[in-house]
Amino acid sequence: MQAAKGKKYHGLKVLFEKEVADFINSKRMLLLILFMIIITISGLYAALSGISDSVEENASFIFLKLFTVSANSIPSYNTFLALLGPFIGLIMGFDAINNERSEGTLNRLVSQPVYRDNIIIGKFLAGCFIIVIMIFASGILIGAVGFLQIGIPPEAEELGRLFVYLCFAIIYIAFWLALSILFSTVCRHAATSALATIAVWLFSAIFVSLLAGIIADAIYPLDNYEGMFNQLNNYNCELNLNRLSPYYLFSEAASTILSPSIRSINAVTVTQLSGALSGYLSLGQSLLLVWPHLTALCALMLIMFAISYVFFMRQEIRAN
Repeated sequence: MQAAKGKKYHGLKVLFEKEVADFINSKRMLLLILFMIIITISGLYAALSGISDSVEENASFIFLKLFTVSANSIPSYNTFLALLGPFIGLIMGFDAINNERSEGTLNRLVSQPVYRDNIIIGKFLAGCFIIVIMIFASGILIGAVGFLQIGIPPEAEELGRLFVYLCFAIIYIAFWLALSILFSTVCRHAATSALATIAVWLFSAIFVSLLAGIIADAIYPLDNYEGMFNQLNNYNCELNLNRLSPYYLFSEAASTILSPSIRSINAVTVTQLSGALSGYLSLGQSLLLVWPHLTALCALMLIMFAISYVFFMRQEIRAN
């Protein structure tokens, strides 16, 4: 029993190392690095250009502003990562399975003395490993350059928030990696799986918010006599529908973690504000606000990978 278990983990380790080496030595790695450099430099330029005006308005948590400040019509690093980060997962996983099948290498992998499920697990873990390195390298680079420019060292609270934010970003991009692997498993052609992932990204980033507003207005209309009584219900309905989107989940959680001044992520009535003291939340309190977001993103990632795992294990693999 122990020998079989050790053999399985050894096979997974070998496949993991193979996939990591294939990623690093492939041309797409250059594309991923270039893509991440563009996101990092653009976000850093926006932060350094607009941080002076932002500090004049609020001089607290200056280090975190490097990731949230935008300027000269250039979005912040957080906005860039939320919108374009899914492409990192897409590029890494859109042909993970169907390309192996079309080239005939999948049949040779299965014929090796390794467990079949190690193939798809190894691909996913290797992709997550590359994502971790890229996200932390990007975050550390922005922090280091920002520190040299502003000359103010970050506090422990800010470093903790940055670490949590980067972990959120890794899980968010890993979800898109799992989704692209799912489409790569289901679709026979790489182009089809890539287009399917892009379609889900467009729907998540753009159309969910549009549909949420339309559905909320239909259920709780604001253009009649009852409109004044429906405002809170309309807002809550639209907010809950928006949270079905991974893009919105990550954006809302990231904003809460990087902005300690955000004290609530739901609608707040005047009665609730009465007697409340203004101030900043601690990292632990901010985590309590976004804990459901983290749970939802992890669940979505695991569900996508579990579905792709089941499809892969049930597929018949034949030699070409």
